[in-house]
Amino acid sequence: QVQLVESGGGLVQAGGSLRLSCAASGRTFSTYVMGWFRQAPGQEREFVAGVSRSGETTYIADSVKGRFTISRDNAKNKNTVYLQMNSLKPEDTAVYYCAAYSGSLSDLLLGRNDYWGQGTQVTVSS
Repeated sequence: QVQLVESGGGLVQAGGSLRLSCAASGRTFSTYVMGWFRQAPGQEREFVAGVSRSGETTYIADSVKGRFTISRDNAKNKNTVYLQMNSLKPEDTAVYYCAAYSGSLSDLLLGRNDYWGQGTQVTVSS
């Protein structure tokens, strides 16, 4: 069992930055590929970014490429995945969810996952 707890969301003006964190419980964090998804009101949940088990490979959605980066820290006292969001736009407003998946990174990109976090709200004002 893995528990994911997101933090770092909030209200920011357009052009600003936020860093989201997702802390994972358990000793098996490094065995999961990790990702971030988001869901805006009235819209389906969409993939934002994913990172491989080692952290060497990342995928970023076209809608946020060049502005968002994903990274992870597999140290025992960290077990955390991050989403650095720069040059934020009002259309980035959504609830952001962290996901963990025991399968492939390419399947995570398609929305497959084993665990979800509870989500953190990001609101970008114009």
